[in-house]
Amino acid sequence: MGEWHLYILRTRHNTLYTGIATDVARRVREHTQDAARGAKYLRSRMPLQLAYQVKLGDQSLALRVESRIKKLPRPEKARIVTLNPDCKRLLAMLGMP
Repeated sequence: MGEWHLYILRTRHNTLYTGIATDVARRVREHTQDAARGAKYLRSRMPLQLAYQVKLGDQSLALRVESRIKKLPRPEKARIVTLNPDCKRLLAMLGMP
C-alpha cells in the first residue's frame, strides 16, 4: 500500500473538510463524481477545492492526525491551510511527536 496523505477540501460554503487517502487526486474525484464513494457531507457542497495536502506516511499516523484536525475549531484549520506546513511542522503544530 502507498503513502498516506492528509487533505483538506474547501467547499462552496467555505467550510473545510478533512480526509486521508493514499491517492488524493482519486479521492477528490470520488467526492466530486461518484456519489456512492464520496462523502455524503460533500454532496450538496460542490464545487470543491483542494486547499491543503501533506504526505504523512503510514495509515496509523494519518488516522491520528485526521482525528486531531477534525476536532480543531475552524480558525485553526484555516491556519493550517494558510501556513501549508510540511509533515514535521504540522505534527509540531498539533503537539504530536
